[in-house]
Amino acid sequence: MYLLPDYVINITIFIYGLCIGSFSNVCIHRLPLSKSIKSPPSSCPHCSHLIRFYDNIPLISYVLLKGKCRNCKKHISFRYPFVELLGGVFALLIYLKYGLTFEAFLYYIFVIALIIITFVDIDHQIIPDVISLPGIPIGFLASFALPSINFMDSLIGILVGGGSLFIVLWVYHFVTGAEGMGGGDVKLLAMIGAIIGWKGVIFTIFISSVTGTFIGLVIMLRTKKGLKLAVPFGPFLSIGAVLYVFYGPELIRWYFNI
Repeated sequence: MYLLPDYVINITIFIYGLCIGSFSNVCIHRLPLSKSIKSPPSSCPHCSHLIRFYDNIPLISYVLLKGKCRNCKKHISFRYPFVELLGGVFALLIYLKYGLTFEAFLYYIFVIALIIITFVDIDHQIIPDVISLPGIPIGFLASFALPSINFMDSLIGILVGGGSLFIVLWVYHFVTGAEGMGGGDVKLLAMIGAIIGWKGVIFTIFISSVTGTFIGLVIMLRTKKGLKLAVPFGPFLSIGAVLYVFYGPELIRWYFNI
């Protein structure tokens, strides 16, 4: 039986990931505006001119057009090729770690969902329910076919993930009378727990708390807004969850060994 060389498979998967990254840009832009992600075709964010298919090739078109719209010549944000690149890189990394398996497919969709959530949360301080809510039952059902967790891990992960943040949110509101984290974070962590289990939830909370505190302090010091600054927590939860997908069990073992 003839097998394709590894580099051909790797390049193919990377290109596939670039295309998914390009679609992620559509979701990031349209989901918060409640627009269809199917139609109309992509257009320039400045002049609304429809983008031709040959100007919509991931990474390549951005480089050839020097980051500008062909029609109005205005600059297109570097975020677009960056998200495309993230889609390609993570597709390749997940394939190299998990192979061509159902587990790899699920984790890749999970990572892409977290990328979309991250940038939507940065832009609008919301986490789209259309991603997080379906992710909870999908993650639970998938746990019956995953070798890394079982359905009880997933179920406990949902309860620990959603329940822990809900309690923190309720206590904070009870003590201060103000809103802390949004309900979107609760649903996001429940989705994370459904897919990577309760151990993944604990790992994610720890990593997101550390990174969120550090980066939040840096931003507050630089902007001089102090405690009045609202820092979205979704990106930090996403960082913790993605890190667990790749290195979570290894890092947990390393931590307890020392």
